Amino acid sequence: MSKNSEYGAVDIQVLEGLEAVRKRPAMYIGSTDSRGLHHLVHEVVDNAIDEALAGYCDSIEVTVHDDNSVTVADDGRGIPVDEHPEYERPALEVIMTVLHAGGKFDSKSYQVSGGLHGVGVSVVNALSKRLEVEVKRDGGVWTHAFDRGEPDIEAFERVRDLDPDEDTGTRIRFWPDEEIFETVTFSYSKLENRLRELAFLNSGVEITIRSEPEDREATFTYEGGIREFVAYLNETRSVLHDDIIYFTTEKQDVHAEVAIQATDDVQGSIHAFANNINTRDGGTHLTGFKTALTRVVNEYASSNGFLDDIDGNLKGEDIREGLTAVISVKHPDPQFEGQTKTKLGNSEVRGILESAVHQQFGTYLEEHPDTAASIVDKAVEAAKARIAAKKAEELTRRKSALATTSLPGKLADCQTQDPSEAELFVVEGDSAGGSAKQARDPERQAILPLFGKILNAEKRRLDRVLENEKIRSLITAIGTGIGEEFDLDGIRYGKIVIMTDADVDGAHIRTLYLTFLYRHMRPLIEEGHVYAAQPPLYRIRNNGETHDAMTEAEREQIVADVCGGSPDQVQRFKGLGEMNPEQLWETTMNPENRILKRITVDDAAAADRMFSVLMGEAVEPRKQFIKEHSTEAEWVDI
Repeated sequence: MSKNSEYGAVDIQVLEGLEAVRKRPAMYIGSTDSRGLHHLVHEVVDNAIDEALAGYCDSIEVTVHDDNSVTVADDGRGIPVDEHPEYERPALEVIMTVLHAGGKFDSKSYQVSGGLHGVGVSVVNALSKRLEVEVKRDGGVWTHAFDRGEPDIEAFERVRDLDPDEDTGTRIRFWPDEEIFETVTFSYSKLENRLRELAFLNSGVEITIRSEPEDREATFTYEGGIREFVAYLNETRSVLHDDIIYFTTEKQDVHAEVAIQATDDVQGSIHAFANNINTRDGGTHLTGFKTALTRVVNEYASSNGFLDDIDGNLKGEDIREGLTAVISVKHPDPQFEGQTKTKLGNSEVRGILESAVHQQFGTYLEEHPDTAASIVDKAVEAAKARIAAKKAEELTRRKSALATTSLPGKLADCQTQDPSEAELFVVEGDSAGGSAKQARDPERQAILPLFGKILNAEKRRLDRVLENEKIRSLITAIGTGIGEEFDLDGIRYGKIVIMTDADVDGAHIRTLYLTFLYRHMRPLIEEGHVYAAQPPLYRIRNNGETHDAMTEAEREQIVADVCGGSPDQVQRFKGLGEMNPEQLWETTMNPENRILKRITVDDAAAADRMFSVLMGEAVEPRKQFIKEHSTEAEWVDI
């Protein structure tokens, strides 16, 4: 690609300093746990992607090293190294040490950018104990280094001339600061998911990830862009038509593209992106797409006699059932809601998407009647099921978060009416439920015993799922409603804790409940309200002391290191019901001792595909997943 566009120190605008980042890191990266740690990599990679969007970068490499450092290298133009006119320091140093310093606040250096706020690489520098940069540009190779955000003045130098056949570019290596982060261990799979996603969204860019600790490597490049993204998401699904519907438009310097394919699943999978950012909360691009999609399909269905068997038009939810779609918008001046960037607000984007979908998707349906029929038939079938589900759904609604007149009979409610203090334990089995009711703190902890397995929500429509009394009890107790009726303001418990046995059956039951919550009450997971309890597998007694072990390996370690190989007693808990109330309180419910695992959705597309792999109809992808990941299992109950 061409590398001759002007981009120098004068293009770097400075808005404010960097002092607060180390004091309040969560304000800038969301958290200091594993999610925040991986956000550091995303910020540096986003800068390289911005170079690709501007047309100056073809290749990006991300390497996780054995010492928990990460290197991100690209073949873009290279960060400017000449002196900044205002700061009288190298522009590279200004970019690394001053918050909101970058070339993205106008459209001169970058027409489109994901790293809009300009806090990215300076925040990474501030939260790293060491950061080293190598820049190739202006005929030379330059290096610089920083310690906990402070520049090592002597490290900035021009180390050699650039070879005539050598690419320009930037290489950044950083070591996250253990004083800031709860963990500094990177997950290959988390990084892999995001980098694969970026390769889908930026057709032709080659992105490589390698991990020295895990001895793994992968390279992604997709000439088909988001069409290949839809095909990837549908690998485990049965599609209704072979071709992937694709169209693109460009208006007012806004580039939008859409890819669609219908499946026979009961779950839809629509993912919207703006400047490569996964807008999980949607925005004007998603609204425009949904509005036009509903109108176009209804127009086609009505004019071709598909609506004779239902009363009225198809609803949006009917049409989106089983539909996989990716919407990607590139905007020169995107307006996101805050630094989290999870919702796009540009009003003109809605009209651009509506117009494109109405014209191009409408034309496609007219020109491909067989595909159109398969899409509309599926929507009509969904509408019939929705009508059947309406009565069952009404049974689960609650008028007030504090109303208790219609609460499930088995629910032992807590005394507090403040949802932020209340916890709901969804407990497997009546006997365990009985122990939990005796063990709980009645002021703050409610118990809902639910016996046995529920229907797999991945394979069943909502009307069938709602026939299950246990599911209706759970929805009623939580208080938010479900699906299109979901309202987080109605929540009765700030923590919803799924408490199942520490064995394979318990894990299966937990997965079934999580599948239901993800598919029909997803905001509960996205907002951090859903947890999994971690009951111990073993209790070891020795010399009057008690130790609990969560895994076989932990039991062996306690027996060997703490008990000298000869414990007085090792008790294996076959289930929650085997624990007396005191044991259940001490090990699993007492906030002072318990371990709760918060269920999160870091990447909606990856989670969506994983639920399809693990819980869907297709067997072969599930077998392949088990083969690939069997060595990672902590225990296997045979």
